[in-house]
Parts: sequence; C-alpha cells; structure tokens
Amino acid sequence: MRNETRDIATMDEATARAELTELARQLAEADAAYHQKDAPILSDAEYDALRRRNAAIEAAFPDLKRADSPSDRVGAPVADGFSKVTHAVRMMSLSNAFDEGDVTDFDTSIRKYLGLGSDAPLAYTAEPKIDGLSLSLRYENGALVQAATRGDGAVGENVTANARTIRDIPQHIDDAPEVLEVRGEVYMSHADFSALNDRQNAAGAKTFANPRNAAAGSLRQLDSAITRARPLRFFAYSWGALSEPLAQTQEQAIARLARMGFSTNPLTRRCDTTEDMIAHYRDIEAQRATLGYDIDGVVYKVDDLALQSRLGFRSTTPRWAIAHKFPAELAWTRLERIEIQVGRTGALSPVARLSPVTVGGVVVSNATLHNEDYIAGRDSKGGEIRAGKDIREDDWVQVYRAGDVIPKVADVDLSRRPDTAQPYAFPDTCPECGSAAVREEGDAVRLCSGGMICPAQAVEKLKHFVSRAAFDIDGLGAKQVEQFHSDGWIAEPADIFTLKDRYGPGRMVQLKNREGWGEKSAQKLFDAIEDKRKIPLGRVIFALGIRHVGEAASNLLARHYGSWSDFETAISAAGALEGAEWDDLLSIDGIGSVMARSLVTAFAQDSERASIDRLAAHLDIEEVARVDTSQSPVAGKTVVFTGTLEKMTRAEAKARAESLGAKVSGSVSAKTDILIAGPGAGSKAKKAAELGIDTLDEDGWLTLIGDA
Repeated sequence: MRNETRDIATMDEATARAELTELARQLAEADAAYHQKDAPILSDAEYDALRRRNAAIEAAFPDLKRADSPSDRVGAPVADGFSKVTHAVRMMSLSNAFDEGDVTDFDTSIRKYLGLGSDAPLAYTAEPKIDGLSLSLRYENGALVQAATRGDGAVGENVTANARTIRDIPQHIDDAPEVLEVRGEVYMSHADFSALNDRQNAAGAKTFANPRNAAAGSLRQLDSAITRARPLRFFAYSWGALSEPLAQTQEQAIARLARMGFSTNPLTRRCDTTEDMIAHYRDIEAQRATLGYDIDGVVYKVDDLALQSRLGFRSTTPRWAIAHKFPAELAWTRLERIEIQVGRTGALSPVARLSPVTVGGVVVSNATLHNEDYIAGRDSKGGEIRAGKDIREDDWVQVYRAGDVIPKVADVDLSRRPDTAQPYAFPDTCPECGSAAVREEGDAVRLCSGGMICPAQAVEKLKHFVSRAAFDIDGLGAKQVEQFHSDGWIAEPADIFTLKDRYGPGRMVQLKNREGWGEKSAQKLFDAIEDKRKIPLGRVIFALGIRHVGEAASNLLARHYGSWSDFETAISAAGALEGAEWDDLLSIDGIGSVMARSLVTAFAQDSERASIDRLAAHLDIEEVARVDTSQSPVAGKTVVFTGTLEKMTRAEAKARAESLGAKVSGSVSAKTDILIAGPGAGSKAKKAAELGIDTLDEDGWLTLIGDA
C-alpha cells in the first residue's frame, strides 16, 4: 500500500509526534495487560509490529524520540521467577517495509552506505517471518548449555530446562564451533494450537487467543513439565556469539545449521535482485494460508556476511535486514467525535473516537487524525489527500491497521454522511487552559501558548522529566507526578528536589501519611530523588523537554559542549541567532536550524529560563567523559568531510571518526581541527585554507587514523 509509505516519507513533525505518543500509550497498555494481568489486549504479533512501526518513525524523525520510547526495549522485561541471562551479542528487532517501494528504498540505502552502484551485484536472502517467540540457544563444544528468551534485547530469561523439551532443538550437535549461539523462533502450528485449545477446554482451563500467545506462554512456564506437554516447534534462522565464522554467506550459514540438525525454513531463498525478492514475497504470501503456521511477512537479509559486518547496526535494528510486512486490513465504522489532546510541548493533536470495530483481530475504538490539514483533506503542502474529502463527526470512515498497528483513517464514505454533519472547526484556543493555540508559518501543528500555566503541558513535562531516558526516579512515575501536581506539591522539575524539605519527616503534612504511601515508601522516594541529584549532562538536556530536542540530539549536544556550564553559556550566547556560538551550534552534525532555534528560544524565555536555572541549582551535573587522547590521534578533535570519498562512504567515514573520539561537523569554522577533502571539494576547502585549518586527502586521513 503505497499510501502508507508516503505517510511516513512525507510526514511532518507534528504528525510523527502524535503517532509516537499514541504508539507509546498503546504499548504501555499492552505491556500492563500482557505481563501484569495475563490478559492481552493485542495479539503478540500485532504487538511486535507496533514496536517496529515506532522504530521506523523514529528512524525518520530521530529528534522526536520519546523518553519512554518502546524502541529502547527490544522485547519485554524479564519476568519474576526466571533467572536473568545477559546476551553476549544483543538480540535486535527489525525495521519494516510495507510495500515494494520500501523494499527498493532498502536496497538503495544499502548500496549508498556501501558505495555500490545500482548495477553492482548484491544478493539477499528472503525467508518467511515466523510469528513466534525469539529464542537464543548457546552451545559449547557441541552441547546445549543455555537457552534464553530475547527479553529486552540485552537481558533475557533463562528457559534452558524448557527449551530442552522442544523436539526441534538438538541437545548435541556435531561439526560446530567451540561456541555457537543459534537464534530462531519458537512457534506452534495451527493444528497443534487447535488441539491444545481442545484439551484446555476439556480440562476447564484457560484457552489461548492465538498460536503465538500459546507458544510464548508455554515456553515461559516455571514448570518445564508443562512446557513438555505443549507442542512447541523451533525454526533456526540466525546466530549470535561465535568462536569462528559459520560461513561466508547467510545462505551457506543457514545450510550449515540445517546440517547440524536444526530445523530451518524450506522457503528461504537467495535473491539476486529486488525483483527476485518481491517475486518470492508474492510466492510466500500466496502460500500463507496453507503453511500450517503463522507468518506476518518476509525478512530480507544481505547475503554476504562481510557486507553485513560493514553495514553494522543502528541502536536496535541491523542495517542489513528488513521485514517486508503483509498488507493492512480494513474496516468501516462511524466516527463518533473528534477530541483534542494536548502534549508536553503544547501540541494540539486530534484523535478520532470510533464506534468499536474489529480490524485485524483487534478491537479498534480510536484512530489518529494527525493535524488540522489532515482532517481537512490536505497534506502539509496543501495538496489533496483522500481526493480532498474532509473528515467530520458522524462520518462513516474506513479504518486500517497496517504492520504498524496504529489505526488510521483511509477513506470517508460521502454517501453515508448525515445532512447535519458540519466541517470540523479546529480550535484556536487550548481546550485545557483556554490560551491561544497558535500555528506558526511552515508548521503543521497548533501549539498552546500557555506554557507551564497549561495543566496538560505542566503535567506532561513533569512526566517527561521523570521518564526512563531522563531522570528515571524510582518511585516517581506518571501516576505519582499527576497526584503531586494535582495537589499542588510540584509545579516544575525543581520542586521535586525540595519535596523532602517540604513534606518529609517532621513536617505537618508528611508524604508518609498520604494514601498509598508509608514511612518506608516515602523514605525510599526521598532517597531515589537524592540519588539523582548527580546526573549525566545528556540526561539533563533531554529532561528539559524542549521541542524537537530528543534523546539522540541531547547526547550530541552533551558530547559537543562537555559540561553544563559550557552548554548553558553557549546556548545563551546563541540567542541572537547569529554569531560564533550560533554558527558553532549549527555546525554540530545532526543539529538543524529548527532544533537549534527551539533550543535557544527556550533559554531566551524568562519564565522557562528561570525554571531551568532553579533546577540546575539543585543538581550536580556530570561532565561528559573525554576520550583518552593517548589512544587516538583524533580524539576530541572536530573534523569535517567534504568532496567525494573513494575508499569508504561518507556514512562509514563518519562512523569511524566518531568511534575514534572525533566530533564530526557539517561545516567549517574556527573550531574545526581537520578537513578531509576528496575530489570535488569546494567552498569548505577554501574556507579551511583561509582559516589555516589542516587539510588532508582521503589517504592522508586513513594514514593518520591507522587504517591505511
């Protein structure tokens, strides 16, 4: 469905932010339902797809990554009752493709990163994406010694005893490296699932919603005898830690795993072109209903393992693989009303409240409407979407849930529109505080101008402040923030660090006397707050909740400036949007003008700056550790690449420089230490010469860093 791809590729920041907010909410609710109540509200397959959609949007809009981003967790936390296993090699998730255009884009991005032309040979493997539970099996000298679930990607659950009961998992293997970590998917066939539910019914026990839930629940039993009685299967498709390479290609490695006795999917194919990949996708899709087990797409991987190594990984996904999802499902329902939600940055985000309808096996009652242009039938540039049809309350709308799971409106049935339906008037005042909601030129979103007087913004900013990637204060989560703010105990972040003085031991109104709190829990909270007075610079910048400044950008800024004093001084000096400090801010690779303007604006506003200063007065902000310059000739230096690089791509050169402790900038300034100039270098080389900056060609750079 090409419209889905356009939706991501042409998405504006307000739309992306609204979707990420909805994704985080749905995942949090699904986590609580599945892991705490054992009553899933989404199938596990849909849950995994939702996570992948979140990662795809964050890849397109890295500065909008939320503090509670699901992409920081590859799976779910380890449950009580299982010991923990730290994966020697992190278990990753996959990026998603939703149509043929995305697959072509994937191939193009691989070629661009590797510096390969469009006609250069580049093979892939294509295999069914099994809808099951990821499992890692560690063998030492051919013997199975450990099995672990994926968990959060870094730490999983030790399910060794349970894995030993699965017939597809060999206990001993021949011709294996000394250390071999085989990865694959535990699943349950349709026939076995049906038979299991029949037995559960006959015994008066709880039945399972779908085969993946059944497989996950069976593998994660504390009693391995229960697992033994469940008909689990296993497909091997990858590996983690190895003492020696399995083969030179993905295809050869999978074949070797099969010779060792592992079940591998017979539909795995090597494809020499994107046309071959799409053709095999269509072939697998045609067989989907008759396979006897659940799949939700096809996974493509670069076949050459040396190229996989060069391509490497993003934070939670490999660059060399992608999951091509099967198409969306559609349903018609009535849009009962449109509601406006206000986020921490003041963005007004419209949400459709729907008459509940089942789409793709899940009951949908809400859908994102993105922004006022989307409701009016326009894109961010004024062009028509949905053939120009607007969306109104009481309309009949077609809702779809692609692999991303987030419900969206695909179409409107004008023939069923009531005569009384009126065009939706997007509010120009904040529904929470009544302040003017302003839409600046070039921005698709309306923003409440109330700032911290807006209760929605104040509460959301406080929630953001205590979130995982920010201050992450144990015992002070969203629920407690709402409670304390409602009662007037905290109005801004600095108030958190005076809670003990105001409501601790010896005070007339004590925290320990509040409902839900006791002496121990109150003291534990005070201790947790005290523990976070000393905190890394990157976390502080992110915790401020400045619009457009996400976690990745916060860490970039922290590495660039090094200390709070230098950061605060530089951003304050850049307030005029010109001069050396402004130019230096814009020179940071990954910091654009929109983000920079938002950052300096926050520090230039008297009320917001006063709030920031009050917070900083309570903190011991750690400086960023400097790279040991004795280990690298370029550590701490600022480098700029210009012109054409012939021995590595720009992306590889940047990654290599950063791994050596260098700062990579996009522009030449007085703070630049080295310019690496390839053929075609222009104005940057001229400016470097004027400033007396050391200039190297590509060979000189490689010699300097020891890669010649």
